[in-house]
Amino acid sequence: MGTKEKGDKLKDSVKLYPHPEGRPRLLFADPAGRIYDHPELYALGLSGYDLVLPEAEEFIPLPEGSALYVLPDRHPVGLDPRTETPVALYENPFRPGEPAFAVAAFLAPAHTQLYLAPYEPAREDLSPLPLYSYACVGWWQGRFWATAFRSDWDIRQEARLFDPERLEAAAARKLAQYPRNRLVRHLVENCVQRYQCPAARNFVLGRFEAPIPVSPSCNARCLGCLSEQPATGPHVAQDRITFVPTPEEIAEAMGPHLKRPGPVMVSFGQGCEGDPLLQAKVIEKAIVLIRKVTSRGTINLNTNGSLPEALERLARAGLDSVRISLASAREYYHRAYFRSKGWGLEEVRESIRRMKRYRRFVSLNYFIFPGFTDEREELEALSEILALGVDFLQLRNFAIEPLWFLEKIGYRPGESLGLRTFLKELRKRFPGLRFGYFNPYLR
Repeated sequence: MGTKEKGDKLKDSVKLYPHPEGRPRLLFADPAGRIYDHPELYALGLSGYDLVLPEAEEFIPLPEGSALYVLPDRHPVGLDPRTETPVALYENPFRPGEPAFAVAAFLAPAHTQLYLAPYEPAREDLSPLPLYSYACVGWWQGRFWATAFRSDWDIRQEARLFDPERLEAAAARKLAQYPRNRLVRHLVENCVQRYQCPAARNFVLGRFEAPIPVSPSCNARCLGCLSEQPATGPHVAQDRITFVPTPEEIAEAMGPHLKRPGPVMVSFGQGCEGDPLLQAKVIEKAIVLIRKVTSRGTINLNTNGSLPEALERLARAGLDSVRISLASAREYYHRAYFRSKGWGLEEVRESIRRMKRYRRFVSLNYFIFPGFTDEREELEALSEILALGVDFLQLRNFAIEPLWFLEKIGYRPGESLGLRTFLKELRKRFPGLRFGYFNPYLR
């Protein structure tokens, strides 16, 4: 690992937060999971394979609803201010002989990471970490600080809005209201009660964006798939849905949701399924049934964008918007991540073209990986895709172990601009492009 230059300052929401007056200290954990701050070493950020000493304005107080994770068998790396060199911390300085493990932040929704937490693997045969994002985090004057900025001011998934007692009562009412609806049962018993999915929680509470998983199968084998992995892959975050809801089940549950007052939407394509375009016929019928009930609210679909013909069919049926996931705008890296079955970026581009032909709203679910996302070559490749008429760029943190990901895709470092400079350049090139974190309401 080396050091690198950071880009120019970007006027974004980072400016609205307080920043540490000094250098946040390196965090580490002992084998029991107790977290300490190092008395001397500074927190460093990881950008690609490079180590970066973040500036004070790149830290914000760790947002409410974030979590701290210990990285087992991975030693933290900090900066020694006396020598100005990176140092791997192998032992707990307070308990000599006891190993020290790295600590990272899983940021609350609506926040995007600027750097990752650096670490050194204890050995070569480690299993990959669970599928979370691992942002750089440090400690200074009584609080945790993360290298991040708020990328969306929508409050739909803020932790303070989910009262456990209210959720439990709402979930029971929802099951009683739809006793024979398999989709509702899946959302309540699996998504809400087992995994605490924010979108499913909002469904039972009757507000904001409701999820509609429909597809047990997929036409990709993503490295970071949340619901299906090989034995040697990361631990899955959630079990995949095992059935296909009928159009009637979907409309029965989601029609009333869209009729509610306030900003509301429903979204096909969730983390607990494959790709929804493989169930386009079911979705098409469901959209027609929903629109017979109400014209309110936004009907959205989250997808890999692999089947342009199917997507066009849904646009004709009344689909309002699509969000296409993108790990990279470069063909080699796109295929290396998605490990797609017979499709690539040309199908993604054609999906965008067809949606714009019907004047539908197009978002990219853009996975943010500092040092990889912000390379100049990626900027040029992404600009070509955005020029097709993309309306919105969702700045989502890449939920994957950093060094494992770079190895699996065969990453070769290029010229990195820094995320803030990267985003500043996109705003300059595409002044009409909107940025955020969540699917936007359109109706």
